[in-house]
Amino acid sequence: MQGDQNPVKFTGLKLSKPKTVAAGIPAVISSMKHILEEMNAFRGMKALLKVNQKHGFDCPGCAWPDPDDERSPIAEYCENGAKAVAEEATTKKLTPEFFAANSIQSLGELTDYEIGKKGRIAQPVYLAPGATHYTPISWEDAYRKIADKLNTLASPNEAVFYTSGRTSNEAAFLYQLLVREYGTNNLPDCSNMCHESSGVALGEAVGIGKGSVTLEDFYETDIIIILGQNPGTNHPRMLTALQKAKAAGAHIIAVNPLPETGLLGFLNPQTVKGFLNIETHLADIFLQVKINGDMALIKAICILLLAEEDKNPGTVFDQDFIANNTYGAEAYIEHLRTQNFQQLVQASGVREDEVRAAAAALMNKRRIIACWAMGLTQHKNAVDTIREVVNLLLLKGSIGKPGAGTCPVRGHSNVQGDRTMGIYEQPAPSLLQKIEEVYGFKPPQQHGYDVVNAIKAMHKGDAKFFLAMGGNFLSATPDTEYTAQALRNCEMTVHVSTKLNRSHVVHGKEAIILPCLGRSDKDMVNGEHQFVTCENSMGVIQMSKGNLHPVSEHLKSEPVIVCELAQALLGSKTATPWQQYAVHYDNIRDDIQQVIPGFDDYNKRVRHPGGFYLPNGSRVGKFNTQTGKANFQVADPLYTKLEADELMMMTIRSHDQFNTTIYGLDDRYRGIYHERRVILMNPADMIKAGLKERDLVDLYNYYDNITRVAYGFIVIPYNIPETCTATYFPETNVLVPVNSVAEKSNTPTSKLVIIKVKPSIVNR
Repeated sequence: MQGDQNPVKFTGLKLSKPKTVAAGIPAVISSMKHILEEMNAFRGMKALLKVNQKHGFDCPGCAWPDPDDERSPIAEYCENGAKAVAEEATTKKLTPEFFAANSIQSLGELTDYEIGKKGRIAQPVYLAPGATHYTPISWEDAYRKIADKLNTLASPNEAVFYTSGRTSNEAAFLYQLLVREYGTNNLPDCSNMCHESSGVALGEAVGIGKGSVTLEDFYETDIIIILGQNPGTNHPRMLTALQKAKAAGAHIIAVNPLPETGLLGFLNPQTVKGFLNIETHLADIFLQVKINGDMALIKAICILLLAEEDKNPGTVFDQDFIANNTYGAEAYIEHLRTQNFQQLVQASGVREDEVRAAAAALMNKRRIIACWAMGLTQHKNAVDTIREVVNLLLLKGSIGKPGAGTCPVRGHSNVQGDRTMGIYEQPAPSLLQKIEEVYGFKPPQQHGYDVVNAIKAMHKGDAKFFLAMGGNFLSATPDTEYTAQALRNCEMTVHVSTKLNRSHVVHGKEAIILPCLGRSDKDMVNGEHQFVTCENSMGVIQMSKGNLHPVSEHLKSEPVIVCELAQALLGSKTATPWQQYAVHYDNIRDDIQQVIPGFDDYNKRVRHPGGFYLPNGSRVGKFNTQTGKANFQVADPLYTKLEADELMMMTIRSHDQFNTTIYGLDDRYRGIYHERRVILMNPADMIKAGLKERDLVDLYNYYDNITRVAYGFIVIPYNIPETCTATYFPETNVLVPVNSVAEKSNTPTSKLVIIKVKPSIVNR
């Protein structure tokens, strides 16, 4: 259907050699370019000087932690952080005249990049049944329409309430409270699509679904293993931590199907060496795995470690830690003895000498940090793969001590905080009990829909209402055409948003957009400057206080939107102090500390510069599992079988992109400019398929005997393992089957899609 996905538009591909070093002066120039394209220099600098400062606002980009001690007074942000600020703090705005001049159909003909560049939504808008254009609506009328629709559903379980990782702790807490008082646990969130596999794996293994390390651990470690992660693009501030770790003597092992620039070298533009073009070499060992070869690789390394431990007991494994703090070690070690080392090496795609080099580097080290991201979490066996990484750390005693532990690197800046606040379709009984104690109503007990099950429910007609607190649901989710039809089947779709995105043009029978303040916006309530809080990847809760004048007087904050919607929806049936919450956010935090563990004295502690750490048992060697110990797991790798004309595809981000937000058309580090409709292929696979550079192809997936097609992609030869390919999302999300999910976590398998590549039927 029109508008379901990015239209096939070619923008003029240019190629150069991939970069060998990240950041440097080009990153500074790129940052300033994006800022000046969206606002004047004064507004831009006013924003940048407050990003990630202790009394500033949290970057709307990634969740990499800020330093606990001193921070750069002029640039505590990265290139992509500057792009995120530019995108959010733009002075371009969409007035009623814009919506009158642009129909839903015409907006759907734009790419996601073109839609996003239009500007901030300046007032609530409404799309009536059968209408072709959004029209202005008052906040009061918007709330009334939403409340009327929700109150006419046959059951609260016919409504779905989605949350993105941009949402603050305060807004997330109120949102889950409203949804549960309304009567459902249908609270899917972006975590379902990214680090859900990490949460499940770590919860089973060490008793908490979060990483165990702090930023300081990076400066005390011996080895950092980075798996399935591209820090140079997705978490650029991590490069500074890696540089500092290297200076302290750490070695880095990078594991990835692509030799990403940010894994290889770094020019820190805030140092004299970086300014003088003197790079820091990052990865000491680069292991180029095949797609989903990580588990086989880790298991092969463990076999080599075991062989040396057998020769010299106690010199390789931490036997005291294993005996006192773990469960299942004997079964796991016996499992290793049954594995075929050569088969594992072959499955990994890494040369045997490189596997042995990695094992040698780990052999006598005890302080090891393992970092990972989507390259591990979005596979059918993602939970097992992450558990295998934990197995390695447990053998070495590398959890619960300084300089060692787990580090799942979260994407969006408060995705971890949202889960802490109760945004979860499978709430813990203890949370529901606390809500009942504090608020006097009994929350629903049955589990709700996660993202994949919400899509299926909407597609089937079991869910008829959809509300998204931020995010671009359609472009973030799998099986684009299936998901688009699911949204169109809804009686009403509602989005709390800062800017236009594709989810606004693929809508239910009625649609409403509620424009909210961004992180950088000054939030004034009754003349008092409010702040919200966020949780970073390492469990630090800190304040975020915007400092820019909003581009429209009609914008409201997410906490206020939730409070006002709650009053319209629940009316006299609620005893929750929604009005009190809306007039001052301290009142929200006072009640959060009554419900959520670890938030004692919340208002006082969060005002301390830099905030405070939440409790984390695995950080201190206490494992809240059923066994009371850290658990080993036995699992076999998955071996992907391909037909002669099949390839594996993983979706990736470009350097000018954060999640579904596309800042520009360049992928500078990979040497790809002014084009996103590309497929990276191994030259040998190109020869086998009779393809040459810049040929135009269509991509096909046939999972479940359903034909899915992504039309019009330009072939680029690239350094990627044979049978592996890479494409940008969201352009190829149409190929990710909604029924292909990770076991246990139900996360879409966006990092391994089996495709066939055929000559294109479209014209360039």
